[in-house]
Amino acid sequence: MSSQNTQDKIAFSDEALQLVNSIIKRYPEGKQKSALIPVLHIAQAEFDGWLSPQTMDYVASLLKLKPIEVYEVATFYSMFNLKPAGKCILEVCKTVPCWLNGAEDLVAYLEKKLGIKTGETTADGMFTLRTVECLGSCGTAPMLQCGASYYENLTNEKADALIDKLRVENTRKNYTDII
Repeated sequence: MSSQNTQDKIAFSDEALQLVNSIIKRYPEGKQKSALIPVLHIAQAEFDGWLSPQTMDYVASLLKLKPIEVYEVATFYSMFNLKPAGKCILEVCKTVPCWLNGAEDLVAYLEKKLGIKTGETTADGMFTLRTVECLGSCGTAPMLQCGASYYENLTNEKADALIDKLRVENTRKNYTDII
């Protein structure tokens, strides 16, 4: 997807707008708010991987919502970025099962390998490292999510292979695959 983004005007590409409209049509008239989460995913994918206030206002106008209704949802969920982030956001689960199975060591390893701390983005804009609450894969801990994909039973070697693979692919990982 590509976007049409000027200083004053934010607009979805024709392809993205068509997808947004098809999602809105899934819901009865007056219930457009039900489309908010998938539309925010599309907006984030369309506008460089994050949701600016202008982008959230645009989504509000499309769904006939008050901007605060969009802000409430976008600020609640960790999958939405309110500032620029890397093409690949590595979200390591930090809840007890993952921590007991080595997530803390994995995070330390990734910080050293990528040269960043948790919450930061690499200088090349490729990776952002985060810790997040339960991702629901306790039996395969430690694990991380990148876009819509889970990577489980991680070791340092598996993390190295994943980072190498993501560097070669060099594409933004989004959640739009699940829409």
